[in-house]
Amino acid sequence: MAAIPPGIRLLVSFNRDQWYRALTFILTFLLYTSFHLSRKPISIVKSELHKNCSSVSELETMASSGGGQQPSLQSLHTDVDCSWKPFDKRNYKQLLGAMDYSFLCAYAVGMYLSGIIGERLPIRLYLTFGMLTSGLFTCLFGLGYIYNIHSLGFYVFVQVCNGLVQTTGWPSVVTCISNWFGKGRRGLIMGLWNSHTSVGNILGSLIAGYWVSSNWGMSFIVPGIVIAAMGVVCFFFLIEHPNDLKSIHAQNSSPTTSVPAKCWNGVNGQTEMYLQYKDKTQAHSYFTDSVQNRKSYDTELLLPRDSVCVPVQPVVVVKRESEPSAISFMGALRIPGVIEFSLCLLFAKLVSYTFLFWLPLYITKAAHLDAKKAGDLSTLFDVGGIVGGILAGVISDKLGKRATTCAVMLLLSAPTLYGFSMISEFGLGPTIGMLLVCGGLVNGPYSLITTAVSADLGTHKSLKGNARALSTVTAIIDGTGSVGAALGPLLAGLLSAGGWDQVFYMLMTADFFALLFLLRLVTKELSSSKSRPISTVELKEH
Repeated sequence: MAAIPPGIRLLVSFNRDQWYRALTFILTFLLYTSFHLSRKPISIVKSELHKNCSSVSELETMASSGGGQQPSLQSLHTDVDCSWKPFDKRNYKQLLGAMDYSFLCAYAVGMYLSGIIGERLPIRLYLTFGMLTSGLFTCLFGLGYIYNIHSLGFYVFVQVCNGLVQTTGWPSVVTCISNWFGKGRRGLIMGLWNSHTSVGNILGSLIAGYWVSSNWGMSFIVPGIVIAAMGVVCFFFLIEHPNDLKSIHAQNSSPTTSVPAKCWNGVNGQTEMYLQYKDKTQAHSYFTDSVQNRKSYDTELLLPRDSVCVPVQPVVVVKRESEPSAISFMGALRIPGVIEFSLCLLFAKLVSYTFLFWLPLYITKAAHLDAKKAGDLSTLFDVGGIVGGILAGVISDKLGKRATTCAVMLLLSAPTLYGFSMISEFGLGPTIGMLLVCGGLVNGPYSLITTAVSADLGTHKSLKGNARALSTVTAIIDGTGSVGAALGPLLAGLLSAGGWDQVFYMLMTADFFALLFLLRLVTKELSSSKSRPISTVELKEH
């Protein structure tokens, strides 16, 4: 007999539940990767929308000094260099910032509602709807280039709609992954899983960068098709909870061959059809496998006079407890730690999303690179974010101190941001190194709070086993963070007009406030005599 190949031995070593966990992990990873993939193109296309306008500004300066060239330059400005409107004016940064703000503001407002709705609808259908509609609006933005649409209102409308429908994603996937994976090593698992954010940003940058110089409309259409296709995959394959498989396994375990039959000859020798009512205090079962002295009303079967052969079907009884009601918004806020982590995430996400939307443009200005090279270089920030998210999860699992882990990374990220603003002007090598370090320190706390911390708080012991709070808690934390995500790019657009140094000062200030809101929880964790995961550490009520 030939030896079994090692690969087959590995495959058969996993049981059915482990395979389903792996499927859920990979599928939810890919689903949310497509969400971030569809958000990234706007940051890559920005430099293309205003690139020619910058060239015209230089030409106009030369013309004003030489004189007599204004008519020809005006013609050049209109017909060639700045043909794409409405981003052909000097306030293009404010207009681009307004587009970012419209998406992120709609996302922040919609997130609070999304968690509440998600607790009351099937996750699979809710997520599928969100992905299909998000693909539609992402493609609509790209069609603005193909059909030569120059209305700012059109792009703002598409961004608002896309921001609203994209709120279906995060509460759904976090609830699903938390249903399948317990609290053991949650930081590590969530850290690995949350790398989908950076992977999506990297893929979105590469896809958008491929078409940005030739046809930036395709930079949106291709990601839109990808997220819509993943929505179809979600509909066919996503399993919300392990309990959803019980009915399938029960059916598969039922015998499909011949079914035994048992002849019925009546009860107590009586073969006629009858209905017998027994008093509550005198109820006795006629069957040997029944419970004696039942204190309930029983009703006999109505049977014909002649003997009847009744097929005996195996019945699988699944005990189902009454489902707890979904938690209210105020009830979720009363969970210890939710408010602190929500406010911390507001400022942490402000920093992260400012990099997400403005980093390629900053690299274009600081390193003097074209749009494609700047977009490719910006992916290093997300590579550092993958490492930072995993390290934050591992360290917090080891120490059992989620808040302390976040606080240390926030404390280190502030001087690192200042260093990045200085070193990025000295060449490509230092810029690459600082991008990796900044990505790890900025995205580490953001990753930990939105995944492991949200899952811990959504299953907090104060809920007494009510698992229907997870989506609402996740939505509250991420929704509050999204307020910061909306403010960050908007402030960056306003402050960058006075110099990029002001933007970095704003980011360092945000890091300080994020750290400030964690001080109470850090003090509580450090005073604890025994290191335990945050889900088991008793936090004081507000």
